[in-house]
Amino acid sequence: MNIYVGNLSFKVSENELEELFKEFGEVSSVKIITDKFSGRSKGFGFITIDNDDEAKKAIEELNGNPFKERDMVVNEARPKRTDY
Repeated sequence: MNIYVGNLSFKVSENELEELFKEFGEVSSVKIITDKFSGRSKGFGFITIDNDDEAKKAIEELNGNPFKERDMVVNEARPKRTDY
């Protein structure tokens, strides 16, 4: 399952995010979205946990919880819109 993680501190690294989520299951990918010009984090990213039960538990446990002084928004990622 692809998981959206928002309201991240701009200082959070992909490694830190992986460490946080691997408590719930095997993380197959981590990507923090960055500005293509400055390289600075946009404050959100995506995590993939292949086991849906583990992914749902991570969402339940982490949504709204503080990480690096910001309350994370964690939910199932929606497909990218292509209708605009």
